Amino acid sequence: MEFSQYILLAIIALGGFLYVSQILAIETTSILIIACLALVPGLLDGPEAVFSGFANEATLTIASMFVLSRALIRTGALEFLAIRMGRAAAGSLPQLLLLTALVVVPSSAFLNNTPIVIMMVPILLSLCRQFEIKPSKVLIPLSFFSILGGTCTLMGTSTNILVNSLYRNFAAKTEGFEMYANGFSLFSFSQMGLIYLAIGVVFILMFSRRLLPERSSLSGMAHPERKAAFVTEIVVPEGSPLVGRTVSEVFSDTDLTILELVRGEEIILPASAGELALLVDDALIIEGRPQEIDSFLTKSQAALASVVEDDTRVPMKTVEMKLAEAVVLPDSPFEGRTVSGLRLNAHYGVKVMAVQRHGRQHLYHIRRMRVHAGDVLLIQADDAGLNELRESEAVLVVEEVDQTRVNKRKAPLVMLTLLGVVAAAALTSSTPGAPSLAHLAIMGVALVLVTRCIRVDEALRSLDTTVLLLLAAAIPLAGAIHHTRLDSVGVEGILGLVGGADVNPYIFLSVFYLLTSVLTTFLSNSAVAVLLFPIAMGLAQETGINHESLLVAICFGASASFASPLGYQTNLIVMGPGGYTFRDYLKIGLPLNLLMWAAATVFIPLFWPLKETA
Repeated sequence: MEFSQYILLAIIALGGFLYVSQILAIETTSILIIACLALVPGLLDGPEAVFSGFANEATLTIASMFVLSRALIRTGALEFLAIRMGRAAAGSLPQLLLLTALVVVPSSAFLNNTPIVIMMVPILLSLCRQFEIKPSKVLIPLSFFSILGGTCTLMGTSTNILVNSLYRNFAAKTEGFEMYANGFSLFSFSQMGLIYLAIGVVFILMFSRRLLPERSSLSGMAHPERKAAFVTEIVVPEGSPLVGRTVSEVFSDTDLTILELVRGEEIILPASAGELALLVDDALIIEGRPQEIDSFLTKSQAALASVVEDDTRVPMKTVEMKLAEAVVLPDSPFEGRTVSGLRLNAHYGVKVMAVQRHGRQHLYHIRRMRVHAGDVLLIQADDAGLNELRESEAVLVVEEVDQTRVNKRKAPLVMLTLLGVVAAAALTSSTPGAPSLAHLAIMGVALVLVTRCIRVDEALRSLDTTVLLLLAAAIPLAGAIHHTRLDSVGVEGILGLVGGADVNPYIFLSVFYLLTSVLTTFLSNSAVAVLLFPIAMGLAQETGINHESLLVAICFGASASFASPLGYQTNLIVMGPGGYTFRDYLKIGLPLNLLMWAAATVFIPLFWPLKETA
């Protein structure tokens, strides 16, 4: 290996470590990678290549789709459809899951799935309360449906858009590949995507009830129709007559409902807490009317729990404020900051009661805790405070069906704009010199901005800087891998792993898909796609295997990631509201990943023959 290859390997290893550990924000890591590529001479084909990721059509297409997705959701069109179809479920969990798929899958095929999942979480929690269904039974399926929908079209996921962009650029610059300069068409992945979708939906409908846990979020436990009831937290102090009495005994003669018993860092649900004797410093999450709570506090000599007002903890002043959960989103500016440093009380009048991480609730020393994507803040605020926090779009406020402003009059125009982009992309994708998907998407963004379907500030907030900066770093990194011939080293390593270039191409494809899927469990799907693209093209040239079959393996292996909350943003978003742990994703996601691995091995060669280019 050459010196430049060792340097590039070090940059990739450092970037991968920082992405996984998140010691630095993902945006910071991405900019650090760009800086390293710029500082070390010889890694890229010219100094301007360092910034190729910012001007790449994949980055521009994905940015445009964020805006179009936000514009459609802002009009309330999808929310109206989701609520109508949810009500048609008539209280049946299988029907609710199936109808959720009918809304989410086609939406995710043409829109960015992150805002769709953010929109659907409060709607499904509301329906779960109405039907008395545990949210943990529907939120992982929601994420999985959005992932499966994204595999059905070229524009359905950032991975497909990125791989297609890299493919077009490679074909334009490489002798003998001119015929592939148009890349994949809008519906190139549809047949394979529909097979994935059928397998995934059947698996979820058959096994999700058994494999998913029975858990509720705090916000999902309080019935919205009980308008005068409030949820609050009380602490059992020393000397209280509650000490030593069982939970069932304490609440047998009251109209209060206990939602959770928190002992230390352990959360105990009512079904398991009934015969437990209360101890000093136990925290009780209860629901009831203000008068009932006040009477209970007087008789029990208990105290309302304290909350965090930025730098200090203070007693909870009133039960006349709403309790809600705020899920920290993957691209949130709150990422990596301490609870006190967020200044939520100063900015929004919001007080933090607890932080939930990986299914465990932290009540003490939370001012110094640094929040990360997927954490759930248990907050207390009035309606105005919750609305302001919701409008910041830094968190997903889970309290009831989203109350953000919508402009339903603009819904038909946004729908027609999106349909126009899709139709134009479908009709012109194989026409030389026709506008690319990036051109069409930017035209769509211009139209929704000019017609004021979405405000400029809302459009800017809709841009996921985590994804966009990751692409801006990953694209020149892919160029560096090819320019330094590090891809040739990767090709030799994989050929050595599978037994040489003469190995059965089905085994080769299967191993390559598995490698993609495993890497996506730890790294982002876009990063995996960029790392493996030059290796896939090198392997195809070395073995004679159809290069498109390997590129499709990257697209589906990197997109269809189910076994970890880290592999896909939507998995992380539903983790807190569903009360999930890493084990829950592994339990249902690993079998589904294995099914998709088998499906890819069988069906990819049917649509993209392995020896077509031999």
